[in-house]
Amino acid sequence: MATELTGPHRETLETIFAHPSSGNVEWRRVRSLFEALGALEERHDGKVAISLGGEREVIRPPRGKDVDQNLLADLRRMLRSAGYEPD
Repeated sequence: MATELTGPHRETLETIFAHPSSGNVEWRRVRSLFEALGALEERHDGKVAISLGGEREVIRPPRGKDVDQNLLADLRRMLRSAGYEPD
């Protein structure tokens, strides 16, 4: 991995890759992980851009506290293509 992840960020990474997928992946933890990776950009329209592994996704943060399954799959794909997977 290019960036060394702290304990909480490693836990979030493991939660994102957990099978079966958890329905309780908190947006604040996902956001913190991508900020630590330097991959999150706040946009003026309330959306965030996540750029990692040669991919870019522009998303509207979830209204609730948890990330939905579709976004979770996209994040997993981006992390995997950038070389970030749990040990």
